[in-house]
Amino acid sequence: MSDQTETYAAILGATAPIEWKTLEPHFAAGQVLSVDPALDLVTVAEAFTRDDGAAVKQWMDAGQVQLTPDAQAAGWHERDPDNLWAVVIRPWVLVQERVVRH
Repeated sequence: MSDQTETYAAILGATAPIEWKTLEPHFAAGQVLSVDPALDLVTVAEAFTRDDGAAVKQWMDAGQVQLTPDAQAAGWHERDPDNLWAVVIRPWVLVQERVVRH
């Protein structure tokens, strides 16, 4: 197994559903990054662990990874969605609202 595959598997194992109220203190501290549902949360987290600045910059420039905007946080607070997933890549908490497909 390659280091990249091992890292991906380790991050996948650390990724879990989470309630917004648990994330609120991290949001208040400016540590919550929102990841666009079109991206693979684990792949993004892996790029952060590898210090892959080019990939992270590309996603941030495209608005696909960003500090969670106040309006999005307010929406999550009001709706309390049950499809929020998060992983901690210190000092960040990467969070993604998974799209529910029917």
